[in-house]
Amino acid sequence: MRYRLTFIAGLALGYVLGTKAGRERYEQLKKTARQVAGNPAVRNATETAAQSGREFAGKAYHSVSEKVGDSHWSDRVPASVADRVRSLRGRAGHNGVEDDWGTTNT
Repeated sequence: MRYRLTFIAGLALGYVLGTKAGRERYEQLKKTARQVAGNPAVRNATETAAQSGREFAGKAYHSVSEKVGDSHWSDRVPASVADRVRSLRGRAGHNGVEDDWGTTNT
């Protein structure tokens, strides 16, 4: 209950401060956010983080894929998971093709 009241109080305070700041402050924050997002250092850091995430996801995918493919592991994994991994394994070599979640392997 305490956390709920704290959340509601924070929400109310944010609303009051936000309405007092008005449209001008909103536009100023939006402009600053665009400048930060357009900064080459931020863009490089974002791309590096995205690349690291893709590499990690690829390693995890291959690790799980190998284990699900083994007969003794597929007995321990639910059939729905094993079927999904097998179907994804068949499409793993298609770079740039959108998957079921709307992402691409680029």
